[in-house]
Amino acid sequence: MTNKSYSDITSEINRGILKLRQSVPDAMAGFNAMAQGALKPGALSEVHKELIALAIGVAGHCDGCIGFHAKSLVRLGAKRDEVMEALAVAVYMGGGPSLMYAAEAVHAFDEFTKSSPAQTPPDK
Repeated sequence: MTNKSYSDITSEINRGILKLRQSVPDAMAGFNAMAQGALKPGALSEVHKELIALAIGVAGHCDGCIGFHAKSLVRLGAKRDEVMEALAVAVYMGGGPSLMYAAEAVHAFDEFTKSSPAQTPPDK
């Protein structure tokens, strides 16, 4: 079992992002605009786009990406089986190293689900 707290990881990253926003506001505004545009519902829903982002975070071995996108998926009401299928694709595309991070993503999703007021049932 992991000893990582994805709540702590995302909080720590947010502190660094705040410093970046203060130091390079134009660059950060550009990144935020790109994120909003990329995640805006269209042909794909916001949940589907977050599932893609989580899978890329797993394949890219990025703890912060896993934390932020798992948290977003919980907020959006993603079902556990949707997350598991996206993680299966990430493992397929990234092999053994992605399997290790997919396991971490399961922990992150479960951690944020437990702290969410609208909890997703474990088998959904």
